[in-house]
Amino acid sequence: MSLGSIFDIAGSGMTAQSLRLNTTASNIANAETASSSTGETYRARKPVFSAIQQSLMNPGQGGLPMAADEGPGAGVRVDGIVESDAELQMRYEPHHPAANEDGYVYYPNVNVVEEMADMMSSSRSFQMNVDVMNTAKSMMQRILTLGQQ
Repeated sequence: MSLGSIFDIAGSGMTAQSLRLNTTASNIANAETASSSTGETYRARKPVFSAIQQSLMNPGQGGLPMAADEGPGAGVRVDGIVESDAELQMRYEPHHPAANEDGYVYYPNVNVVEEMADMMSSSRSFQMNVDVMNTAKSMMQRILTLGQQ
């Protein structure tokens, strides 16, 4: 692995954590939205990540890709965003404008405490990737000064 590929790996991690922060913020923003039916109710969303293998970025000898389990990882790929299938919150509020004919209002399946923990984790992961990039940049600058003396 070259020192230059560190920027690609950390950059893909930053992109993934940025998406994770955005979906978490969306979940928190919609945590108290009410609806009269289950089909219209907001559902919590979570991003799905997978590792990009080094062999997919650099083909092996003869132009053929190496086996997927060979070599180190080369970053993170966002495979998509999935909606939670957890049960929605149903509250009896007959005077609510969004209440159905039985007086129930449906609220999203968002756990705000869990989302806040997720937000702190993704924010910290993003910062760690920034630190990796800064360290790699510093190392590259020191390499350039090796011949000067």
